[in-house]
Amino acid sequence: MNKLDQAKKMAGERAVQFVEDGMVVGLGTGSTSVWAVRRLGERVQEEGLNIQAIGTSRQTEELARKAHIPLVTFAEVKELDLAIDGADELAHDWSLTKGGGGALLREKLVASSACRFFVIIDQTKRVHHLGRFLLPVEVVPFGWELTQSRIQRKRCRAQLRGLGDRQQPFVTDNGNYILDCDFKEILDPASLHHELKALPGVVESGLFIDMVYAVIESDGIDVSVEYKNPHV
Repeated sequence: MNKLDQAKKMAGERAVQFVEDGMVVGLGTGSTSVWAVRRLGERVQEEGLNIQAIGTSRQTEELARKAHIPLVTFAEVKELDLAIDGADELAHDWSLTKGGGGALLREKLVASSACRFFVIIDQTKRVHHLGRFLLPVEVVPFGWELTQSRIQRKRCRAQLRGLGDRQQPFVTDNGNYILDCDFKEILDPASLHHELKALPGVVESGLFIDMVYAVIESDGIDVSVEYKNPHV
């Protein structure tokens, strides 16, 4: 296992230590979250941990089932005790870019429903300002070209995400498309998020603002836990 994969594994597994008996947990999507789901499944088997979970994608749901983690839906629960998910970028103000794995809308629904949102990252995800990673924006397929044009008026380049050889659009679990948008440096994530959400055809932006409870970061050797409120 290379150092980057080791960092992801360490961060994901550390986050699972915060899960307690009786909790309802949100499980993220992506290469770092995979380690969290696997470790949580081990705890369920080894400790008889009594939990329920909601996955942010069909892929995560399938992984959870294989790990014997009981799944529920938002028809059964209205709030999550905590959520664990990765990030494509984490800025100095703790704003995030997410959606690189295509589970953007579900990830935001889960994170916004959690009392505590734990972000698990390796050291490469830290940036001063968001924008190095293209910003995913989930849009409805109908008239996506019009939505793309309106987004590009905000001085960015927006490209439809392709599948495989890029001959077909990538389709999210909710049947939508994703535009990957190059805004260069995003100095005011909150304002940009609200501008994008106001556009007809935009379902959700990949900007996560004021949602993080704690960041769990690893460099492949050590793991640190940093709380947004240092008095936690």
